Amino acid sequence: MLPQSLTFLQGVKHACAHPPGTPFVLLGNFEVEDEWSRDETGLPTVGGRSSAAIVNRMDEFALLLAGEDDHVVLKSAPDRGYLDYLQELGLRLPGVLVTDVNDPDRTVSQDAVDSPELQERLRELADRGARLWPHGMSAVEERLCERTGMHSALPPASVVKTVNSKIYSRRLAHALDLPQARGWTCASVDEFAEAAEEAIATSLSAGRRVGVKDAYGVSGKGIVVIDDERRMRQLVRMVQRTAAKTGSPWVSLVVEEWADKAVDLNYHFTVSTHGAVRFDFVKEAITDRGVHKGHRFPARISDRHAAELEEYAARIGARMAADGFHGVVGVDAIVTTDGGLLPVLEINARNNMSTYQTGIQERFIPPGTVALARQYELRLAGRRDFGWLRRTLGELLFTPGGGLGLLVNNFATVNAAADDDGRPHQARLYGLLIADTQDALDALDAAIATRLRKEEPDHV
Repeated sequence: MLPQSLTFLQGVKHACAHPPGTPFVLLGNFEVEDEWSRDETGLPTVGGRSSAAIVNRMDEFALLLAGEDDHVVLKSAPDRGYLDYLQELGLRLPGVLVTDVNDPDRTVSQDAVDSPELQERLRELADRGARLWPHGMSAVEERLCERTGMHSALPPASVVKTVNSKIYSRRLAHALDLPQARGWTCASVDEFAEAAEEAIATSLSAGRRVGVKDAYGVSGKGIVVIDDERRMRQLVRMVQRTAAKTGSPWVSLVVEEWADKAVDLNYHFTVSTHGAVRFDFVKEAITDRGVHKGHRFPARISDRHAAELEEYAARIGARMAADGFHGVVGVDAIVTTDGGLLPVLEINARNNMSTYQTGIQERFIPPGTVALARQYELRLAGRRDFGWLRRTLGELLFTPGGGLGLLVNNFATVNAAADDDGRPHQARLYGLLIADTQDALDALDAAIATRLRKEEPDHV
């Protein structure tokens, strides 16, 4: 067993076979799934990723996960006023390393492999025993390790990629005899065509919807929800045409009956190199058309479901350890409208959004408190500093001793898509709303949203 007395971060280091004092270098390479899927054939792509600049500045989340003896690699230095705010909260921050280049369309890892000065600093840290802890391990992070001599705290990218596939998730659930929706895994175009016909004959003919998922889809990408056989067969023809063009019959797809959900859940556990599993927490996930929007905790589920999730985590974690994985894991699950529990929609064997809330959770969210991890989508004209947010939110900003308010855990995404000419741009503010009752939490959320809307250039 992993010692329950350790903090979350200490537990991760212990699980990765390093003493709690081992310095880690954190790298927030969000949407690492793009790297894992690079050689995989999935669903036809429709459009590009319009929010790449914002997604890539989610790297700043690592700032509040790392300990004071650790370092984080960021695409640019954090806003000075934001750092002052975090220090006012009494947080002891890690060292900050910045990439030599900052291409908005690239992840922090991709910038880091083209940053000789940063790499020299990483070599110095490697000589002192530091370990790289990325959001998720891919070939890009392995190249960074090769160039700096720094060892990764995580398993090889090949192992991490395997256990993050939705195909792996379904097969693991089947092997462990865990409840799951009717579905099929497809490694070839022919298997996909056969699965589509079975889905038509069973699920669609019964009036149920079917989801077709890329094995490495993320944040609402790489998924199509189908409710009639015409669309299903049309999708099969599109995949077949793609295969004909590439000359490869192989695909990585999952076809799954769409379950009627009552509550989205994300439960989190840590797997050690020796196979021990520590259950960390379960949170209620907030999603919009498959896109993650936040978490509510504590999760509003029964004691029975909570106990079942702990049992499932132990079994899943033990199997993943046997398959060579160690590190943190987040699993998406749902409570169905008939009161059932589907414990494995997909396994995310990487840092999850909930992972980055753990340090704040341990310090500022005691038992009896309710919290909501939230993102506010904004449209702003020009760059804003943290002083602007202080003035805008006023007493709604979480402060030491206040016990209620919005605790900002990423400010970089506010300016990530800003141009120097001051034109309106999309912005995103992340934070944890903390209150003592659900009613107070809802009122706080509404008040913050109202004040932020007034800052938009077209607000009347």
